[in-house]
Amino acid sequence: MAMSSLLSPLSSTLQSSPLFPIRHPSLLTLTTKLRCPKAQERRRSIAAQSKGSNSADPPDRLISAVCYFYPFFDGIQYGKYVLTQFTPIQLLIQPLFPAIKVFKSFPFNGFLVFLTLYFVVVRNRNFSRYVRFNTMQAIVLDVLLIFPDLLERSFNPRDGLGLDFVMSLDSTVFLFLLVSLIYGSSSCLLGQVPRLPIVAEAADRQVL
Repeated sequence: MAMSSLLSPLSSTLQSSPLFPIRHPSLLTLTTKLRCPKAQERRRSIAAQSKGSNSADPPDRLISAVCYFYPFFDGIQYGKYVLTQFTPIQLLIQPLFPAIKVFKSFPFNGFLVFLTLYFVVVRNRNFSRYVRFNTMQAIVLDVLLIFPDLLERSFNPRDGLGLDFVMSLDSTVFLFLLVSLIYGSSSCLLGQVPRLPIVAEAADRQVL
């Protein structure tokens, strides 16, 4: 409608101009009408994307927020240096210790949770894309824990610079998991879309 009103003066000008005689003035109006549905469709698509990403239902928010506990529980062992040196962080996550103990009680719990989240949630179109994207982000974040684990297994120093390097690596991984948990869960509870560095693009490619 706005485009038509802007083009109407132009149409009148072109009709009255001797340099641009138009035998069929309705042609311009017809072209404008043909273009409007495309513009409206783009606006509807953008609005739908915005609604799907920022206006998730409360159950979707809760499910998405809980998923970010999975990589944190699976990588809690990387916090052994941070938790012994910084008491406030230990007090912060102390309420989670019973759940972490249950998660770590069986060696294959992490793998079983991975299969459940991927095949039951991510690949299930009955869940919204909001839930599937956040679940996939949590899964990718957990998969990335393979790299520090392999590095630690192949390079296991007892003292010196090597031990300092491992301590720094473990502490960095743990703090990244903690920040991802706080940022991801809080954003989901607020209905926003958390995009974690490194993992967001990979999650986008997996969620169709």
